[in-house]
Amino acid sequence: MLLPKRPSQILMATLGAFAIASSVQAQQRPAVDTLRIEQITDLKGTFSKEENVFKVSKPRTDIKVQVDSWTMPPFMGLTSWAAFTPAHNSQVMLMGDTVLLEDEVNPVMSAALDAGLEVTALHNHFFFDQPKVYFMHIGGMGDVNDLAGGVKKVYDKIAEIRAAHPTASTGFPATIAKDSKISAAPLEAVFGMKGQTNSGMFKVVIARQAKMHGIAVGNEMGLNTWAAFAGSDDEAVVDGDFAMLANELQPILKTMRADGINIVAIHQHMTEEQPHYLFLHYWGKGKSVDLAKAVKNALNVQSGLRK
Repeated sequence: MLLPKRPSQILMATLGAFAIASSVQAQQRPAVDTLRIEQITDLKGTFSKEENVFKVSKPRTDIKVQVDSWTMPPFMGLTSWAAFTPAHNSQVMLMGDTVLLEDEVNPVMSAALDAGLEVTALHNHFFFDQPKVYFMHIGGMGDVNDLAGGVKKVYDKIAEIRAAHPTASTGFPATIAKDSKISAAPLEAVFGMKGQTNSGMFKVVIARQAKMHGIAVGNEMGLNTWAAFAGSDDEAVVDGDFAMLANELQPILKTMRADGINIVAIHQHMTEEQPHYLFLHYWGKGKSVDLAKAVKNALNVQSGLRK
């Protein structure tokens, strides 16, 4: 006959189970090496015990920004930061936001991508800001040394740009012909499809599909990828928009930046759609055929991901 357990035995068993569970959880979420992060990034950080997050910050004291004719202190939203928290299998997860002037965005984005970080959003936080300020969100999952090293490369690239050009640039390199006379046939050959023409300009549109509230939406409702060309065949500009699923964003970013296309926004256009789409706006300058090939390369990457 089994005797009932005494309260002290129950308490000890409960504490033992809790200790085992805590030990397992600790093994799954090891402490982040905060000292190593500070050493690599050359920044002092703060640790949140409640959330198990270590964060380093870098106020943009190197620039003077006016918002609505008021000088904005870094404390009011002009501080870059990167936060680290333990993940599974001794890995670390990174999230961050990076304060950038216009001429810093694309070189810094390339530095982040080349360092193995993800770029997850690019947008503005203010109106009537001079110079214009953009915010590039970054992320990653992996070894703490690699992630912290990527953050360091991002901040170093910003410093390098400002050291070389204390005043922010007001345009991308290369010129655009004043009058538009784009030859459509070579571009249609690159894209393998007919395009639209208007006053010497050229445009291709590729539809995508989703459902919102159970209703099908596609091209005419704004769910599409497009590329528009203006200028001349030798001095052209392309601008456009990529409609992407989440898993397509990083490969497309890497492809377009490798081909010299400038990214100007990453955001959403809709809510409640299934599947969920992100939109990437871009701007490139050069020969029209070269620009078309760059866009087509990204389309090919996107198509390969859907197979």
